[in-house]
Amino acid sequence: MHVNRRGLLKAAGAGVVWVAGAPYVSFAQRQAPTQTNDEILGQAEERIAKHRKGMATLRIVGPDGRPLPAGVDLRIRQTRHKFLFGCNIFKLGRCRTPQDSAAYAERFAELLNFATLPFYWWSYERQKGRPMDDRTDEIIRWCHDHGVAMKGHPLAWNYVDPRWLAGTPEEVMQLQFERITRCVERFKSDIGIWDVVNEATHYDREELKRNAPKLTEAIAQMGVGKYVRTAFQTARQANPQAQLIINDYRTDAMFADSVISQLVGVGGKPLYDIIGIQSHMHGGYWGAARTWEVCERFARFGKPLHFTETTLVSGPKQGSDWATTPEGEQRQAQQVAEFYRVLFSHPAVEAITWWDFTDQDAWQQAPAGLVRSDMTPKPAYERLCELLKGTWWTDVEVPMAAGGTVPFRGFLGHYEVQAGQGNQRLTGGFVLDKASEPAIDVRLV
Repeated sequence: MHVNRRGLLKAAGAGVVWVAGAPYVSFAQRQAPTQTNDEILGQAEERIAKHRKGMATLRIVGPDGRPLPAGVDLRIRQTRHKFLFGCNIFKLGRCRTPQDSAAYAERFAELLNFATLPFYWWSYERQKGRPMDDRTDEIIRWCHDHGVAMKGHPLAWNYVDPRWLAGTPEEVMQLQFERITRCVERFKSDIGIWDVVNEATHYDREELKRNAPKLTEAIAQMGVGKYVRTAFQTARQANPQAQLIINDYRTDAMFADSVISQLVGVGGKPLYDIIGIQSHMHGGYWGAARTWEVCERFARFGKPLHFTETTLVSGPKQGSDWATTPEGEQRQAQQVAEFYRVLFSHPAVEAITWWDFTDQDAWQQAPAGLVRSDMTPKPAYERLCELLKGTWWTDVEVPMAAGGTVPFRGFLGHYEVQAGQGNQRLTGGFVLDKASEPAIDVRLV
């Protein structure tokens, strides 16, 4: 989550030193983008076709293992994207009315295939030793039922101390690492992606000293560089197969050079698997050029990029009142479509997570949702449906070729194949990936 911050990072030898109170480097102060909005958008469709589609020869056989006769009509329908289109799912089953909750779940499942689950320590474990695992299990069951991949957020963040937290800085830090181990081990069969450390760059700003004095002191005493590295090493030990994210709102060159490049272990191997980029745009849309610049800055590390927290509001703030408006909704829809188009066209980006799904109780009470407080879809939701389940979705009907093969090209992801043979309706499936074999066997039953 994003808040107003000040502070700066700088490298010092092989470590990282966090300097409190230094001025933040704004986008306007950084080097101007090297490409214009029009140049980036003009090449987007070509990049999407290149990076988000794959080709294969489908070898389709019936229940008896023999090829279907030539001429049999096939429907090849995509059922899930490989790319992760997500949102936090904090309001699942917790909206103001049962009707709102039902609509929230229906619209989420209709559009998205990725969910961020809450693991904020101060609310997840309100009483020591009594974490809210039942709530997490409830969300996990829903996600499994609807084919939604999951991520936990976050394992370590000194935004607020748990009320019961006590002890010396060493004892507090030991509890923090034990929590990481417990969460990752407890949910290792269901949650394979984690935001490990959240917003470590300005860990010592004044509001954190007030709200999380114990964690902030423990981090300061240990040293933030060692704290971050140990958190990642702890999560890795708890589940070596997990995908671990360093998540931050900093997108400037100094952050990339002095933090990401320093987050390494023995032999210089990165401790993280994914770079998480927050893109809350409550104050204004970045635009295609800045978005592309940020992608390029972090893609050079050779790791996948996840845009972990994306917000574009649908109404202007007027004093304390901040509500969606028809004009704001149209602007939001245009900006959302452009932002997603740029990110979907960049080969390093593998996930986009929206923040929040509904205006109902959204962060900062902003009109940040893809759906309104009454769960009716905004134009941004409808535009994303057109892109994710239309423009960027493959659903074709083709005749069976001689020899039981069908040449196929489509967006990467999961597919269902249907065929009619006599009175039978046969069904099978396959996964299309860039790493797929040139020929894919599909058995229909």
